Amino acid sequence: MAEAFVSGDGHRACGICPSRRFPLGAFDVVERPSRECPFNPEDGHRYTPRGVPVCVHPEKVGLPPAPYKTDGVALLGDVALPDDVADLDAYLRELVHGAAPGALELLIDLADREIRRAFPEIDATLALRRAFN
Repeated sequence: MAEAFVSGDGHRACGICPSRRFPLGAFDVVERPSRECPFNPEDGHRYTPRGVPVCVHPEKVGLPPAPYKTDGVALLGDVALPDDVADLDAYLRELVHGAAPGALELLIDLADREIRRAFPEIDATLALRRAFN
């Protein structure tokens, strides 16, 4: 069986979230709870009309909303650095601590590239190291 996208305690994903049971690509992520993805009281999960498990808190699981399972959408990371370098450390800390383990490597690579582009005077490696502390 494939490893769950989110594992371990301490992550912001809900305890019943499908990201804690399934790998990325085996569930969808939607913006918020809705009637399109009704709650199933028998198992505590939400599902699409096609029976795909759904996460309804993208900000908690660290993934943008997308039909990962339904349409086979690949994870595309999104890093939008702040305009002011003074806000960089706080942004990176939130980025890495809010990301699900399966997305972390991609986000680090994207952040590294974006930091080097947006703030060439900053040591990207040191900035990312600070974010993990």
